Order: sequence, then structure tokens, then C-alpha cells
Amino acid sequence: MLTPTDWKLIVLAFLAIGVLVLLITKFKVNAFIALLLASLMVGAGAVATGRLIKDAAGKELPYTMVGVAKTFADGLGATLGGIAAIIGLGTMLGKLLAESGGAEVLAKRFAAFFGPNRIQWCIMALALAVGLTTWFAVGLVLLLPILLTLTHETKQPFLKLTLPLLACLSVMHGVMPPHPGPVVAVELLKVDMGLVLFWGFVIGIPTAAVAGPLFARYAVKHVQAEPPPIPRKSDTLQPGFRLPGFGLTLFSILMPVLLMLVTTVTELTLPKDNPIRETWAFLGNPTIALTIAVLFATWSLGINCGYTAGQVLKFTESCVSSVGMTLLVIGGGGGFARVLRDSGVAESIGRLGEAAHLSPLLYGWLVSAFIRVATGSATVAITTASGLLIPVMAMHPELDQTHKALIIVAIGCGSLFLSHLNDSGFWIVKDSLGLTVNQTLRTWTVCETIVGIAGMLFSLVLYTLVRNVPPVVP
Repeated sequence: MLTPTDWKLIVLAFLAIGVLVLLITKFKVNAFIALLLASLMVGAGAVATGRLIKDAAGKELPYTMVGVAKTFADGLGATLGGIAAIIGLGTMLGKLLAESGGAEVLAKRFAAFFGPNRIQWCIMALALAVGLTTWFAVGLVLLLPILLTLTHETKQPFLKLTLPLLACLSVMHGVMPPHPGPVVAVELLKVDMGLVLFWGFVIGIPTAAVAGPLFARYAVKHVQAEPPPIPRKSDTLQPGFRLPGFGLTLFSILMPVLLMLVTTVTELTLPKDNPIRETWAFLGNPTIALTIAVLFATWSLGINCGYTAGQVLKFTESCVSSVGMTLLVIGGGGGFARVLRDSGVAESIGRLGEAAHLSPLLYGWLVSAFIRVATGSATVAITTASGLLIPVMAMHPELDQTHKALIIVAIGCGSLFLSHLNDSGFWIVKDSLGLTVNQTLRTWTVCETIVGIAGMLFSLVLYTLVRNVPPVVP
């Protein structure tokens, strides 16, 4: 049952999001400061409503502005704690790939194999393979040098190649285990992970095709975006330096993916107390996997190509220093998301969806989409929606494992809906691709919105068909 306080919090959240957009786009306020101001606005509203929050001992205390500031700091720290090392290491690997000419080597071979007319499908295949086990940010920084080089080599419009890449990486992150959101949903709703993987591919690939190549045809006609310039290493190679080989370059870029993939296989096939599974759980941790890959690339894409250890060090230091503001904004987005959660916005949105009396799939998608728009976090959206679905699913004993798997895919797609300025992924995309805020809203935000809606529609059709198929009686 929705209370007046719930409505106040929901309205307040969307007002804060509107203020955030205006501060950044119209008044040109620094994005981190704008996120902090929007967080204080939501927090002040929650304090005014008499919001109670539990302390570390589980005791309920009144929410205060000091508590709001602490919540923002905690969210910032938690976000950067989980992603700062990954972005930094991924940026180092991408820098070595670009500086060594490895991206050019890969791009030329891929372009020759697929041909310029099918290069979009090449990008999608790479994104699906890399995105299956890696986080969105990791996949983007790994594939960015290849994307930029392919754009320059094939003379294709930048967005024609960029949007398929973003769509595939996003879908993999939102609906496919072993990414954190889908894994939590599988555990909470007691669904077979193999079925989620199967239906994730069945629904995810056409969803990515609609949001990627099909949307790109429209986007290139209405949004002008140029790729960041990159040097052609083959034209400027100095004596004593050489380009890395294709096989060694491909292995270097896929090493973290392979480590994470083996980890996933061991988690699915070996018992929890198996020492081999524990070893691979360590090696396949994203931070450890990327560290191993960077160390290997230091030789394969650095020293092996004629660079000194000092030159390789300069490459890694210069690229990390350039993402400092990006990391601060990403942390600010995490702080805003935490304030929205602790202020009770996620709970209020959940009750709003429950009050609509929809089917479990539509209810789960709507709750996930609302929380995504309000908090900017796909993981928070899917995990919160999954928790709210537990009592709803209990009221529908007729739902089998297939129905539940389709529901998880649907709420995963809902967790990707309408990425905007409170989403750390928005800023990663903007800064990585050299886009303006306006260009990012008209491309990445629309792409994510299409992913959310198309994924829900595909899931709903299959969900309806499965429900209408009569059971087979032996």
C-alpha cells in the first residue's frame, strides 16, 4: 500500500534527477558537484519526512543531514572500491594495445576477414565474447582501441560501429551470469542458472541487434560524432621497434576474459569446497585477472616490441592520470545512488509497482526500470527488484523454471533502461568515446532505453507463449 510519504519520495527523486540534468547541461556545473547537490536535495527531503535508518547495530535512528553526507561518502567509496582498479588496469591494457600498434594489427586482420560491409557483426561478436564474463567498463576499455582503429581503417561512421559494441556489452552485463546482478537474482528467486544463460542468449542477441546495428542506422543520420584521433603506428614506427604479432596480441587482450571464463566454468561444475575452484576464483577475480593481463602485456605489447621498461611505465602512468575526473564522477554517481537507496526511494518505487497488480514479469520489469532510472545502478535495480519479487512469485505456484528464467531476463533488461547522468556507465561511455553530454544522451541513453523495452517485449512474448503451451502428459 502506497503512503503519502512514498509519493513524496518518488516525486522528490525525479525532481532531483531533473535538477541534476539541468545543472550539468544548462548551467555547466561540474558533474561531481551536481551529483553531490542532487544527493543533498534528496537527503534533505528524506530527513524532512522523518525517515529512519538503521545503524551498524541494527538500531533505528532518525536520518540527519550528517547521515546524508556519510551515505554519499559511503556510496562513493563502495563504487570506486569495486571499479576504480578495474578501470585503471583496463585503461593500462588498452593503452599498451594502442601504443604498441596491436589495435591496428587486430583491426586490419578483422577488417580483411569480415569485409567493410560486415564489420558491425565483427564488433558484435567481439563484444559478446568479451562481455560474457567481463564487466561493462572492462569490456569497453579493452575493445576501445580496436573500435577506434576499425573506425579509421574502414572509414565507417563512428556511431555505426560504436552502438553495436555498447549494446552487446550492456546486454551481457545486465542479463547474463556471472555478472553480479543476474547472479543475485538467480540465487534469490531459486532459478536454474543454465536456463538463465540459455534464455539470456535467446533474448539478448536480438535485443542487442535492435539497439545496436538497427538503431545505429538512425543515429548516424541525426547525431554527428567523430572518433578520437589515433596515430597509425605502422606509418610512424621507429628503427628498433616492431608491431606485435596477431596471435600474441589477441591472446594478450583476451587473457582476462579467458581467466574469468575458466572461473565461471569451475563455479558451475565444481563443489564449493574444491581447492581448484578456490584457486580459479582468485585468478578470475576481475582485478587479479586484469593485473595478470597487464603484466603479460608489459612484455608482449611493450618490451617484446622494442620499448624499454621506462617507456612502458610512462604509458601506464599517463593513461591513468587522464581518467582521474572520470573516476571522481563515477564515485559521485555511486554516492547519489546510495543516498537514493537509504532515503527509501527504492522501497517506495517497489511498492508502486506492486500496487499496479501486474503479471510477475511486467511487475519485475517496471520495478527494475523505475529503480534504474532513480538510482542509476543496474545492479541495485535488478537485485532490489528480485527481492521484491520473492513474495509475488510465491503467489504464483504455477510458474516453472522457464517462466522464472524469463522473468530474470526481463528484470535484467529493465535494469538497463534509460541510463542517464546518475549512472556511472553514462560517464564512462561519454569520456571514453569523447562525446558531449548531449551526444551521449542522444546515443547511449536511447540505446539503453531500446535495450530495456525490446528485451522486455521479447521476454513477454516468450513468457506468454510458454504459458499457453499445454503440458505434455506421458
